[in-house]
Amino acid sequence: MADGAENTKNDGTRGQAKLDDQTTAAAKNKKQSVLETHGYTIGRSLGSGAYATVKIAVSERHKADVAIKIVSKIKEADDYLKKFLPREIEVVKGLEHDNLIRYYQAIETTHRVYIIMEYAENGSLLDVIKKEGQIDEIRTNKWFREIVAAVQYCHENGVVHRDIKCENLLLNKDYNIKLSDFGFARNNMIRKNGQVKMSQTFCGSYAYASPEILNGKPYQPTMSDVWSIGVVLFAMVFGTLPFDDTTFPKLLKQVQKPVVFPQDIPVADSCKDLITKLLAPLKERLKITDIKNEPWYQLPVSTETKVTGKKAR
Repeated sequence: MADGAENTKNDGTRGQAKLDDQTTAAAKNKKQSVLETHGYTIGRSLGSGAYATVKIAVSERHKADVAIKIVSKIKEADDYLKKFLPREIEVVKGLEHDNLIRYYQAIETTHRVYIIMEYAENGSLLDVIKKEGQIDEIRTNKWFREIVAAVQYCHENGVVHRDIKCENLLLNKDYNIKLSDFGFARNNMIRKNGQVKMSQTFCGSYAYASPEILNGKPYQPTMSDVWSIGVVLFAMVFGTLPFDDTTFPKLLKQVQKPVVFPQDIPVADSCKDLITKLLAPLKERLKITDIKNEPWYQLPVSTETKVTGKKAR
């Protein structure tokens, strides 16, 4: 009886060992995905846009989470794949700034293009506005300075973004602004004489577009970026967009008039004055380099004040 039990035990042990070997062999034979061969383990989806899906992934190389923009070469329009996507990759390769999403790598396969980027843990500025409504002026001032710093850096390096909006302004773990999504950006925009080249392609969202873009005219893309910054600033302090884009005729009519401020939300006059100068006709609009001279921009910020995602008290 004891011998039989021992034999049964040995058979069971050998069977388990064989099963373990088969499992190990199957794991070794399992074909890794392209991203896995580069050390990326894909996680949940972070969102999707008109041209791509963005997912979080763990990077062995960077020992951290990263964001991966996944573009289908089958589903997307040829114009985007042949024109805008190659531009985006070329642009982000040459940029490095504390307030820009950092680019790590691009991987291209037969059916997809993967763009690996820094992951911003705290979502977008739009998320904050949707959650809270208006953002207090302490955080707004801090974040606005970072937006200006990022855009000025781009312009000084011959890059125009052309799609600045709240959903493209992300927040990292320390709640610092990170300008992202260079899908409509262009580089080499400064001529030898120092002048900025004109653009003709309509880019971005109607609600953030300058009057000259909406009128279908060739436009100065740096100045249109400034207009978009003005829309973002308005959205932060008032919790809504300054112009109604439900119909194009209504939007076009509104952007050609002085901006109207809500009366029931207290905002500093110096802030409203800055917004007015940003959302002004082209000839009167502030240049990116002039914004820092504005009184509201220069408000003192205590070095002891730590800006978080919570309302300042």
